[in-house]
Amino acid sequence: MSKEKNTEAQKSEVLQGTLDLMVLKVLDALGPQHGYGIARRIEQVSEQVLQLNEGTVYTSLLRLQQRKWIASEWGASENNRKAKYYSITKSGRKQLALETENWERIAGVDCSEIVERIKSSTRRSRRTCACSPSDMSARG
Repeated sequence: MSKEKNTEAQKSEVLQGTLDLMVLKVLDALGPQHGYGIARRIEQVSEQVLQLNEGTVYTSLLRLQQRKWIASEWGASENNRKAKYYSITKSGRKQLALETENWERIAGVDCSEIVERIKSSTRRSRRTCACSPSDMSARG
């Protein structure tokens, strides 16, 4: 697999994981919902930044169902049409808690602190380097 294709695959996995997390969050917060309702809620909460087609949401719902993080059953929608309603399972709630914790840990990282650590580490390594700057440039 080429580097470009590998990067695209990684992006796809990240997007899928993020969408799955959003779907779990919607079901946890609002209770049973049909796919269309889940997609509209994610769009609403994102202030229309995310535009989801039904195929994308249903792929996520299928993936979550296969992992047993959600369950489904048929019911009647608000306009009396047959619709499949999805609900979060006990294992889905556990996964949501785990993913939320990971997300908060990553999102809560103070980037300025990391930058300062990198700068500090670079300054220390320059001070402890036994070779001169001219030796470094000669090495390419």
